[in-house]
Amino acid sequence: MVEVALRPRSATGRFLEWHRGLDWTILMSATLLLCAGLLMSLAAGPPAAERLGYGDSFFFVKRQAMFVGAAVIVMIGVSLLERVWARRLAALVFVGSLALLAFILVSGYEAKGAQRWIRMGGFSLQPSEFVKPALIVLTGWLLAQRAMYPKGPWAAITLVFFCVTLGFLLLQPDVGQSALLTAAFIVTFFVSGLPWRWAAIFAGGGAALSGLLYATLPHVRFRINSFVNPTAYDTYQIDKASEAIGRGGLFGVGPGEGKIKTALPDAHTDFIYAVLGEEFGYIAAIGLIFIFGFIVWKGLRAAARLHDPYPRAAATGLFTLFGLQAAINIAVNVSLIPPKGMTLPFVSYGGSSMMGTALTLGLALALIRRGHTSVKG
Repeated sequence: MVEVALRPRSATGRFLEWHRGLDWTILMSATLLLCAGLLMSLAAGPPAAERLGYGDSFFFVKRQAMFVGAAVIVMIGVSLLERVWARRLAALVFVGSLALLAFILVSGYEAKGAQRWIRMGGFSLQPSEFVKPALIVLTGWLLAQRAMYPKGPWAAITLVFFCVTLGFLLLQPDVGQSALLTAAFIVTFFVSGLPWRWAAIFAGGGAALSGLLYATLPHVRFRINSFVNPTAYDTYQIDKASEAIGRGGLFGVGPGEGKIKTALPDAHTDFIYAVLGEEFGYIAAIGLIFIFGFIVWKGLRAAARLHDPYPRAAATGLFTLFGLQAAINIAVNVSLIPPKGMTLPFVSYGGSSMMGTALTLGLALALIRRGHTSVKG
């Protein structure tokens, strides 16, 4: 038998491995969402720019195109990573995002009663969009260490990271992102093997925190009360969103023909799905749901087939994060749940949301990619 010395893989070899192992159906579906986002930016961007006083009616369209290009680069670039490097990138992003979340509390940009953004050269950065996927990946990796080092306090460390992150989000306050992160965190914990005592802690803590937020935050109380009893409160946004979707009917009124978007606040961001429903109808609206559902189904299916507990749990949490955000946004637009102030992934306007979603799917694609080299780290 002739032994061949192992040599480092060439760049071409790494690319071929990535090309063969990548789930192209997920990547192409994500690209469809990005294209839908560009199309909807053309529909909702100009009225929003005029309403907000921008001289260029295509201000949001041009920025959305730039964000889409950057998102493609981030998603593909991150999907190239080996699992150990995905975890290392997540650790760096997590630390950096926590630092920025702390900075926001001191000198962040405030809008609509919340302090969630950092102004940087004409752009706004929302660190919460990046801390979510980073925490999920770290959670999956930390909990996987229990198999090799069972005496380590891995679950406690993970819970500390989660509580610190949740604390920063609630101090902004950002209840919607907090709820989304909590749900994805619990799913990741569950896939990693959630003991009953931890399940009881999460259930009790979640119920107590929900009651506290309702009692102490007026906007949370208003949103819940207005949802439960809409006739007693001003529900202008939700009413307009429902009116837009109803007006669209089966096939929509046609591209650019929507009227309600001119009177709907945040039509290019949180309520982009209502604009889609008005101009392209129920068929397009359901088709968009199908694309989101397909990505999540394919991702969870691929994650379930992994034997390594770290990528299995982390990828499950990431696809849950992606799918739940889409579900929450759509549910708000069709009046199924109280308003959350959450964007529709890859479709709504917003640089931080776009980059955060690209990071989420890029990490998920890297973790479920077939043909990984076994590397310790």
